[in-house]
Amino acid sequence: FGCGDSSGDFADARWEIWKQDLAAAYSWLQQQTTVPISLWGLRLGALLALDFTRDQQYQIHSMLLWQPVIRGELFLTQFLRLQLATEALSGEKETGTATSTLRATLASGKSLEIAGYELAPALAAAIGQLDAAQLVPDSSVIHWFEFAAQPARPLPPALIRMADIWKQKDVDLQMVQIQCPPFWLTQEIVECPGLLSASCDALRGKQP
Repeated sequence: FGCGDSSGDFADARWEIWKQDLAAAYSWLQQQTTVPISLWGLRLGALLALDFTRDQQYQIHSMLLWQPVIRGELFLTQFLRLQLATEALSGEKETGTATSTLRATLASGKSLEIAGYELAPALAAAIGQLDAAQLVPDSSVIHWFEFAAQPARPLPPALIRMADIWKQKDVDLQMVQIQCPPFWLTQEIVECPGLLSASCDALRGKQP
């Protein structure tokens, strides 16, 4: 709801509404097919998928996660910095304005317009509380694809710590580092055949 070609405006989007949308999609799929149901999430969508699976009534066979956001708070900070950059380039405010000022605006109950999107305080608060280390999947197989400019690049320390927490809790985590540009940052069409091939293999149950 409120994203892309879906109904509603982004200003009205809420985390719980997105989870309700997933629940509706899950119910529809159950009616249409008998095959196991998997979730596919990109960036913040990966956190949404993980949060959704905490409800035990949904039997999710596996999750395909592309470059997941690990902590919602850091994602929100990056999003707020887009507004700071816009203001600095336009000369509206002096360079050096902290994201804390924007957070204070949200905390006061006021929405912010960032990169053409109106961010509601309730949605920002929900995102800021999310931490992948605490969203430990119960029984799903997790296919985690981490993007890198070079395949041999070391994984981020925060990701390694989170993976260790998951593995200590017996999560079936299949983490693969794959060479692919961050296509969500460009307006041009970016192709990554290796990512598509590896993702299809993962959903078919093939080992990387």
